[in-house]
Amino acid sequence: MSSAVSAELAYLSATDALAAFRSRELSPVELLSALLDRTREAEPVVNAVAERLEEEAYAAARESEQRYLGKGGGDPRPLEGLPVAAKEEQPMEGRSITDGSLLLKDEIAEFTHPVLQRVADAGGVIHIRTTTPEFCAAAFTQSKLWGVTRNPWNPEFSCGGSSGGSGAALAAGYAPLATGSDIGGSIRIPSSFNGIVGFKPPYGRVPAIAPWNLDHFCHDGPMARTVADCALLENTIAGPWPGDVVSLRPKLYLPETFQGAAGAEGLRIALCVNLGGYPVDPEVEANTRAVAEALRGAGAIVEEVEIGWSLDMIRQAALAHFGGIMGPDAAKAVAESPDLVNNYIRAFVEKTTGGDLSFLDGLHIEAKIYAELGALLERFDAMICPTTAIPALRADDDYTETKVVVDGVELDWYLDMALTLPFNICSRVPVLAVPSGFASNGVPTGVQIVGKTYDDEMVFRVGAALEAVRPWAYTAGRRPAL
Repeated sequence: MSSAVSAELAYLSATDALAAFRSRELSPVELLSALLDRTREAEPVVNAVAERLEEEAYAAARESEQRYLGKGGGDPRPLEGLPVAAKEEQPMEGRSITDGSLLLKDEIAEFTHPVLQRVADAGGVIHIRTTTPEFCAAAFTQSKLWGVTRNPWNPEFSCGGSSGGSGAALAAGYAPLATGSDIGGSIRIPSSFNGIVGFKPPYGRVPAIAPWNLDHFCHDGPMARTVADCALLENTIAGPWPGDVVSLRPKLYLPETFQGAAGAEGLRIALCVNLGGYPVDPEVEANTRAVAEALRGAGAIVEEVEIGWSLDMIRQAALAHFGGIMGPDAAKAVAESPDLVNNYIRAFVEKTTGGDLSFLDGLHIEAKIYAELGALLERFDAMICPTTAIPALRADDDYTETKVVVDGVELDWYLDMALTLPFNICSRVPVLAVPSGFASNGVPTGVQIVGKTYDDEMVFRVGAALEAVRPWAYTAGRRPAL
């Protein structure tokens, strides 16, 4: 296979790959080989892979090939033969489950996460597992276990976190689909930094494992390079599961196709650039406003709005929540093995524990936050806002000492650069993160499309319209130069 052909296959969309499989113009084995070649080529720079599963992946790809040839095994399934990158945090029975920590480097999973089981049952080929920060407790991806994962568009910058390895793998051409999870923006931040599409489903739409399924901030979800591909994976992983009491029934199916630009006609879209109190980088703001103009051009009615939030109230709610759920576990790890944990875990513990607010205090603030958003969304079909206030974080910084400065404003906590946390607090709203353009440093920027509670289809409809009028497809000449 020539390098040019291999590069084209590396950025083939999932929906196009399935069509090529069905027409027998391409085999799952050929696609897998091209993606593994791409991974070997770019991985020394990107460092997004925690584990390779090449032997198992080739066996699964050969089985898929036989299904397309009609030679046994049954008819092709929804993801038949598609390589999928899996976030290492999601366990696979019999494989390591380190969560990016040296403390867990010898741990072996005893069961498979329902998301990954559904990918496999649908014919998906899990060929790589992707890196995370330690305990998934950072908006960048680096650890003592795996080192620094870098942004494929500009390796001086971070790929984001905590699903940073998945985001970087998609941008670098390692896979057309990837899994992620999101407790404070962990799908959406990497989507913005890497120029891809990521979906934070509403709470309960995609099953999760105990005890995190009971944390309403927590969501597992799909990541891809196109809206249609993201919907394809979401349709595979969503739906009730007997192991998760909050998983919703009946299963919601997103449309296989959307209306494109015509889907925006007549929609009422709210534009909120700063979510009440976030400072926003001028380049990010300009790209967000360009998205709004594109939707206006497609026939949407876009109105700029204000929301009665402050950055302080968002931070207080988040810290009260993390202090009651994630903080104590992290504190125990720091106390027992201070030399093994990363510095940012110690900083996380300091930030989230010992505060004046109780978990109940945090719930009161959460209720006020949603009351503002719920009232606003009653007037609109969806809202758009930036995903992050800055184009990207630096790759080699753990932000334990460095302060993030946004448009001249020094942030108290580096995570205040992410406009994602409010929608974990308002956990029943669906949020689709899509690219909005590029910053002068060559790193992508992104916007969030926020829908009414459980109105998943609307955010995909808006995203598909935006993709049609302002495409971000990874065509030749619009890919990371790796």
